[in-house]
Amino acid sequence: MSSGFALPSIEMVAPAVYFPPPPPPLDPQALPHTGMLHLHDAAGQASGHLTDAAGQLTDAAGHAAHQAADAALQVLGSLSGVLLVGRAALLGTRLLAAGAVRAAEEQRCLERRQRIAATAAEQWEAAAFAAVRVNARRHALLARIARAQALDGPPGPPPRPDVPPPLAPVGARLADLRRELARAEQALHSAEQAQAAWEQRRLAAQCRLDEDHDDDWQLALRESRERALRRYAAERTADAEAGRLPHPAAGRPAPAPTDVREARRTGARILGELDPYAAPEAAGLAAQAVRDAVRRAAEDPRRARIHLTEARKFVRDANRQARETREAQERAALHHDFLVYETPEGAEDLTPAPDAVALLRRTLDEGVPLGPAERELVERRVTERVRALEALYVQERCAGAVAELARRFGGRAGLGRGAGQEVRLDWTPPGWDPGHWLRATLLDGRLSVATMYRGGPGERTPQQRALDDERCAETRTRLTELERITESLGLEVEFTVEHAEGALPGVPGENALVLDDLIGEAEQLADAYQDVLPRPARQRHADGSDRRAG
Repeated sequence: MSSGFALPSIEMVAPAVYFPPPPPPLDPQALPHTGMLHLHDAAGQASGHLTDAAGQLTDAAGHAAHQAADAALQVLGSLSGVLLVGRAALLGTRLLAAGAVRAAEEQRCLERRQRIAATAAEQWEAAAFAAVRVNARRHALLARIARAQALDGPPGPPPRPDVPPPLAPVGARLADLRRELARAEQALHSAEQAQAAWEQRRLAAQCRLDEDHDDDWQLALRESRERALRRYAAERTADAEAGRLPHPAAGRPAPAPTDVREARRTGARILGELDPYAAPEAAGLAAQAVRDAVRRAAEDPRRARIHLTEARKFVRDANRQARETREAQERAALHHDFLVYETPEGAEDLTPAPDAVALLRRTLDEGVPLGPAERELVERRVTERVRALEALYVQERCAGAVAELARRFGGRAGLGRGAGQEVRLDWTPPGWDPGHWLRATLLDGRLSVATMYRGGPGERTPQQRALDDERCAETRTRLTELERITESLGLEVEFTVEHAEGALPGVPGENALVLDDLIGEAEQLADAYQDVLPRPARQRHADGSDRRAG
């Protein structure tokens, strides 16, 4: 084999992956003819970053590797953390709630000392999704409270509930994050209930009949409001939002009221079913329908029933709109927090998205929903940033895989950057020096691996071609090893052979960053998580065949 390619995809985000340092400033005088950018000026900084990341990984996973893979001791890296946030931003709020359900169940299993079949990466995904959900709910609640401050009239200014601080999973251990999640969920639930109670009192003030002194009306409305608040609290649990608790109907059909007193009580029950966050305009329509029913009850009970049925419809529509608005606000908060994320100091900045951020800021500050074109713009910006993070994550994983090849089998490994976004990973297996090496190139999501020989294009002697063929044959085995390592790192990589003969000319990565000291993460994870068994590596060939590598 002389060259092959693969399209790496992320099967599961590993917990302990950190942002790489940015490439050094481009100096045209330092750009050789091969297109490889010299990295000797940044080698110390980059090597230090990789060593720090490796040390943190060792601290987090060392105990797991020897003590039955205790995922609770994992530490979330900066790149893994923001990538999980980005992936959460592409999901719906109910799927995020499902992640919170999984995280809570895994915590309960640990407390009962039951074995969890999930890998550390899967447990971290559930916990990170749960944290994202809490932060989005928190941000949306604070925006709601801020908007309520500007409202006039009864029942007075809104409360200032004790809203918990945002969760910051990066740098935390999984066990600690789970405890923080439980505390934050409880505190946020209480804050939401306090705000919802005030919102319900505001709706009640708008839904009064003309006779404010009617004790029966006030009692019925208060009882209905308390039931609505209990239902709202139940629906805001993770289980309910994941679809385990059906939404009750906004009222049951009832016979026509026989008198004004019964019409009032029925109307109070209907209005009490309003979602605490229902729009005042919709509440006003429902209240007016109830007033009409009360006026009609004495002289025409049939017409009163029609008005009460109309009020039920207004309440049902208002509740549906309130739930949709709440989900849209929380989704806007989630997108906003992801798009304003700043990379850690020393890492390359992400592309800003001021147009999308401005739209999301308006939605949260003013409660104005996004239009179809605006939603499309925001989702496009979120997707672009997630794709950029995934490319960076794949680059880090592939660099780790090449370093692991060198650690397991010996030889030298190096990383360099060509023109544009091209990343080059060179590995010289034992016995290949000085004439041959392997080069992996990452560009636009494509991973290419080629057998290289030192020199320029030209006629090769028979002895040189024979050695080229020998190295190419060995490359097939190396590709199999690379596939296995990348799989243990959470990447799906299957190589397609493009050229079956001859090596390619080139120049080894001059002054490339040496990766030999990078920790052998793949082997540690494979030892720690024995329930995750690698599948037999296969190679797809240009003739369309798919056969086991060997």
